[in-house]
This record gives sequence, structure tokens and C-alpha cells, in this order.
Amino acid sequence: MANPTKTNAIRLLENSSIAFTAHEYDISDGEIDAQSIARKLGVEGDRVFKTLVAESPEKEHFVFVVPAVGSLNLKKAAKVAKVKSIAMIKQKELLPLTGYIHGGCSPIGMKKLFPTFIDETAILFEKMFVSGGKVGLNLEISPEDLAGFVNADFADLC
Repeated sequence: MANPTKTNAIRLLENSSIAFTAHEYDISDGEIDAQSIARKLGVEGDRVFKTLVAESPEKEHFVFVVPAVGSLNLKKAAKVAKVKSIAMIKQKELLPLTGYIHGGCSPIGMKKLFPTFIDETAILFEKMFVSGGKVGLNLEISPEDLAGFVNADFADLC
């Protein structure tokens, strides 16, 4: 779509000269779950990834980027984060912590660069889709470019 709204994620990628394509989609039907987004973008659900934020009992925060069709396995997440246990943060904590709202949380451009892990299935694709930093906007980007930009590791998370 031409001239999508510039979000922090888009500005950061443009300033870094990282190749990506922004895709806006209609949110008027209220269907903003990752599988609906995949349908709206006309791509397979396993190429669309959701960004989840979790914390350890010590209040360390971690970002997990997992396929829309999957679920984060908290035991695997804790293992790759090297903590005893991990839990999803409360929805009301998302905006103050990351600068993003639920449904528009991008792994790119959070207030702070948290340890980030991308599900290893992402490397099966030349391009993956992640939130562009607002509801109704996804970014199509190479998994390797995304991992390099947010200093992420690929791991078995689902």
C-alpha cells in the first residue's frame, strides 16, 4: 500500500537501510488476530508472526516473535532466556514498557532493546511478516535482517 503511516519501526528500518515492505490492512471488522491478518495480507499464517512480551520472576523482560498459528511454549521460552520461569506480561503493562499497544506491538523500536528470540521456523521463509508498530500495519522483512536489527536469536519457541 502506498505511503503507510510512518511508525517508529518504519523510521528505524529506513534509517538503517534495511529492506522491508509495509502492508496496511483493514481493521474496521475488528479482526486483528494474527491469523486474520494473514488472510487479509493473502499469505500463509505461518509467515505472519506475533510479538509477545514476557517477564521472569526477577522482572527481566523478554521478547518472543512466534508464528501466528502457534503458541509460545513458556517452558521453552524460559530455557532459551536462561531463567527459571517466565510469564506473559499483563496487557496494561505493554504500552508503558514497550511504547506499543496490544495488536500493534512490533519487535522493532521498543522503548528499550530487550533480549529477543524469534521462532526458528522464521528461517524457512525468505520474508516474514511482523507488526509495523500500529494496528493495521505489518512489515515484510527477511528473518535474518530482523534478527540482526533487534539482536535476536532463533530458537524453538512453540
